Amino acid sequence: MNVFAFVAPGLEEVECLAVVDVLRRCGVNVTMISITQERTVTGSHNISIVTDCVISEADWSAADCLFLPGGLPGTTNLSECQLLCEKLKEFAACGKYVSAICAAPSVLGQLGILNGKKATCYPGWEHTLIGASCQRDGVVTDGNVITARGLGYALDLGLELGALFAGREVSDAVKQGIQYENGSL
Repeated sequence: MNVFAFVAPGLEEVECLAVVDVLRRCGVNVTMISITQERTVTGSHNISIVTDCVISEADWSAADCLFLPGGLPGTTNLSECQLLCEKLKEFAACGKYVSAICAAPSVLGQLGILNGKKATCYPGWEHTLIGASCQRDGVVTDGNVITARGLGYALDLGLELGALFAGREVSDAVKQGIQYENGSL
């Protein structure tokens, strides 16, 4: 499985890096992609992240899942990236996985991807989950859509995606290896 993690200026850095780290520990291939034409992107807390490539270089046929970290103004920047939004709709329509955390599920809501789905997001953003049945759980999986509430659930989201793409046994071994005993999963 191949996950594309999209890095936008002003993203919540830990939401991105925790999920990417856990997935890579599970043996899942993750490509971090800048939505700009610069490989180095600075997040909302002034932490710079060097991505694997920029969006114009992405080989979309290689991806099985598109992942959106939250944060502000990162989420706004994601929603304004036309190519990314087109690909999110395309992936969701053909049953490929899409995932988002914190405020980023709002991007999925704006695109109609959450219609008839259960989803979660950062408290106060529920109105942006257009068409969704809003849940309070930390991580919600409904078919090919996986959402999480916020930074505090980033490890849980990584472990859930790891279980989906590498198997629950692998994900549980990673959870044990990182000494994560209090997770919601």
